[in-house]
Amino acid sequence: MCTGQCARFVGLSLITLSLVCIVANALLLVPNGETTWTKADKLSLQVWLMAGFFGGGLMVLCPGIAAVRAGGKGCCGAGCCGNRCRMLRSVFCSALGMIGAIYCVSVSGTGLRDGPICSKNGSWVSPFKETEGSYLLNRTLWDLCEEPPNVVTWHVTLFSLLLAASCLELVLCGVQVVNAAMGVLCGDCRKKGAPE
Repeated sequence: MCTGQCARFVGLSLITLSLVCIVANALLLVPNGETTWTKADKLSLQVWLMAGFFGGGLMVLCPGIAAVRAGGKGCCGAGCCGNRCRMLRSVFCSALGMIGAIYCVSVSGTGLRDGPICSKNGSWVSPFKETEGSYLLNRTLWDLCEEPPNVVTWHVTLFSLLLAASCLELVLCGVQVVNAAMGVLCGDCRKKGAPE
C-alpha cells in the first residue's frame, strides 16, 4: 500500500473515531439521556474534563483531516514537493493527535476506575471511588446508585467506548506518524496519472 493510500485510510478512520468520541462525551453530560441530572455537583470530574470532546475528538479530528489531505493529490502544491509538504504537516498533526488520544485514554481510565456520582441514601456521592475499579466486576454494587436510573451502566458503557476509541486513535496516529515520515523521505509510490 502506498503512503498516500495508507494516509487516506488512516485519516478516514481517525475522523470516524473522533466523531464517536465527541458523541460519547456529549452523552456523558446527560446521564440516562435526561437533562435533569446535568449539574456540576451531579457529574464526575472526568465528565467535565471533556476528554472525548477535546482530546479524542477535536485533537484527533485535525490529524484525520490532515491525513486525508496528505493522501490526495489536491491543489496544495504540485507534484512530489506538494505531497511531501502535506505529509510533513500530517506528521506534526498526528503527533498532536497522539497527545489528545493519550489525554482521552487517561481521563477515561480514571473515569472508569472512580465510577459515577449518584444519589445514595439521599446524598450525591461517588460510592465507587474507594473500590479502585473493583465495582466493574461486581454488578450487585451498581444497585447502590438510586438516581439517576441506570447511571452506572451509562457511565461504564460510554467511558469504555471512549477508552477503546482513544486507544485505536493512539495506534492510528502512531501509524500515520511513521507513514507520513516515510512519505516525506521517500515520496508516494503512486504513478503519475494513476487514479486516487
